[in-house]
Order: sequence, then structure tokens, then C-alpha cells
Amino acid sequence: MTMTADVQGNRLLAALPQADRERWLARLEPVMLRRDQVLYDAGVAPSHAYFPTTAIVSLMYIEADGASTETAVVGREGLVGAALLLGGESTCGRAVVRRAGEGFRIGAQAISEEFTRSADVTRLLLRGLQAQITQTAQTSVCNRHHTIGQQLCRCLLMTHDRSVSDTLDLTQETLGTLIGVRRESVTQAALQLQDAGLIRYGRGHIRILDRAGLERAACECYEVVRREYDRLLPPPRRAPAPPTDTMAAEPRRARGRVHA
Repeated sequence: MTMTADVQGNRLLAALPQADRERWLARLEPVMLRRDQVLYDAGVAPSHAYFPTTAIVSLMYIEADGASTETAVVGREGLVGAALLLGGESTCGRAVVRRAGEGFRIGAQAISEEFTRSADVTRLLLRGLQAQITQTAQTSVCNRHHTIGQQLCRCLLMTHDRSVSDTLDLTQETLGTLIGVRRESVTQAALQLQDAGLIRYGRGHIRILDRAGLERAACECYEVVRREYDRLLPPPRRAPAPPTDTMAAEPRRARGRVHA
């Protein structure tokens, strides 16, 4: 398969200081990430850190009975494998590719060396890590205090921010796993959003029809996280061209700003 990944497609890589860029480019490896691919597992030291460009990765907490809940989502704005920056070596969670796509990876030793080699790189990656920590904390608050409908809106908006299409490849079973509730609860919440004209659900696909309406239906958690990413990270240098949607085209309503 032909790789088209460009470091400009990841917000952190695009913001690398010019003085460090050539050295990083020599150490980065373009990769194709497959759906459901496990990038690292709980208790195991990651061999690489990943910078998605078009892929989306879920950071999952796995319970003793095998149930799982998403604690954060990483796309073209961030980094997967932050434990390597802090010397933690392993984590209590799992990183699994939610949407197939491209990205870059760098070896564990290489990113550890680069993290401490340049103060500007250290500052950039720590700001990205701070934004991810905010997302994890806010997701925990959302899952505890807000309705399933609000959680679903947050999940859809955060996925939409990291996508180049209004059509999201998400089944109701996947959404149930991400927010840690039964599939039947997701079905009911999704039908309410569809009846309100905010989304359209097809087999394995959800199309965003009214982005602004979806933001109004969400709780404050989405906006808190969005503002933190915008505050901490440089703005994206460019956005990738959107592909042709797999569902029938229809007039687009206000999509809003893509922040990730």
C-alpha cells in the first residue's frame, strides 16, 4: 500500500523547532496502522511512540473482568506512548487503533533521547501531554456525572475533530465500549440524536448532519478539552483534503471548526 503520510499532518510533529526537525525526520518511520491493532498493552513497555496523522487511537482502561472504557482519544493532534517521555516504561491501559490510517513512529530510546536533548522539544511534548491529561480527567468526570446522551455527543465530537469526513466509522457496539455502557443504551441515545436531526445512523456509520446542534447537546466537557488543546498547542499548519464520503452526499450544515 502506498504511504502518503506527511509530518505536517500531525500537530506536534508540524510544530517541531526547525533546529530539531532534520534530526527527527531521520528517526521517524512512516507506518500504516490497522483497525483494532494494539500499539501497546497494559503492563508492557511500549517499543515505540506513535504520532497519528489520519489514524485515530483509543487509550483504554481494561478492568479485571475484561470490560473496557476509553480514557482518551488521540488523532492528528497528539502522541501515543507518553509513558516513554516520563520514564514510566509501562502503563495500566491499552492503546488500540480505532480507525485505520497513517502516522509515524519513533523508537522508545530515540524519543527518550530527543525529549531531553532540546528544551523546545521538551516544552512542546509536555504541553501535548498536559492537554491529554486534561482530556483523561474530563472524560472521567463526564462518565461519572453526565447522561449517556451527553457522553455520546462528546465522543462523536472528539472523533469528528480528528477525522477528515463527516461520516464516522462507528458501530453502536463500539460506542458502547468507548463510553462503558450497554449497547442498548447507546442505541436509545443515538435514536434521540437522529430524531433531533443531528446525526444519521447507517450500518456501522454515523454521519454528522448538524455539528453546531451536536455541540449544543453536549455537556461542557467537550468544550473544556477543546479549549485546552487550543491553549497549549500551536494551531495546525494545514488540514488534509477530505475524502469522498461512503454514505450518500447531502447538504452539509454548519460543521464548525475542526480543532484537533
